[in-house]
Amino acid sequence: MSLICEGVANSSLRTDRSVYHWRLDRSVWYRQGVPEPTAERARATAREKLLAAADELFYAEGIHTVGIDRVIERAGVAKASLYSAFGSKEELVRAYLLGRHERRRRRLTAVVDAQDGPRAKLLGIFDYLGDFHRQSTFRGCPFVNASAESPRGGAVEEVSDLTRDWVRSLVHGLVQQLGVADPEPLTDQMILLYDGCTVAARLDRNPAAARTARAAAEALIDAATLGVAAVSAGVSK
Repeated sequence: MSLICEGVANSSLRTDRSVYHWRLDRSVWYRQGVPEPTAERARATAREKLLAAADELFYAEGIHTVGIDRVIERAGVAKASLYSAFGSKEELVRAYLLGRHERRRRRLTAVVDAQDGPRAKLLGIFDYLGDFHRQSTFRGCPFVNASAESPRGGAVEEVSDLTRDWVRSLVHGLVQQLGVADPEPLTDQMILLYDGCTVAARLDRNPAAARTARAAAEALIDAATLGVAAVSAGVSK
């Protein structure tokens, strides 16, 4: 089989970069700027597959119950790909939890932003939780689950602290917007309801737990802002 470069004139090879049509005997293949798969892209694809497999298996069964061989098998990649992409199982766990944190941050932010006013935004958090609890794949809070399996320190604690700090910051900021004199007690109460309804939804298999928590949150918010409303009414007179 011979390789013939089209565009040859007077027995001299044209080097015009616009001409890159290669012809093979028996078949014709035109290379027209279509990029070949690169090693970087292959690694990225393997990483995505491994992370998707880990997300499914770790959440459904536990980060220590599931070994790396199961993740590799589910992802359908070579074993070396895991170490190339993540370096270790702990870093794969870290990436899994960071992905869960990012999804929570993105979805919860969207729900809160869709509401008007701090009261509605705080209550919207429990609407978000209710949707989460009703998912067919719901197995509780991924950070609580992973923390229950892991010793202090390490990737699990680091990412769990990250996501809890973010949730508390969100709630605290909204409570401050209510105008209460001391936002800390109401923030603590909202976080307890946030955590408690997810545990109840999982252990009691009760997807309505978030609705109960929402009603409790509403009563607590109203009680905390009663004085604020009274002061505002007095000022307006």
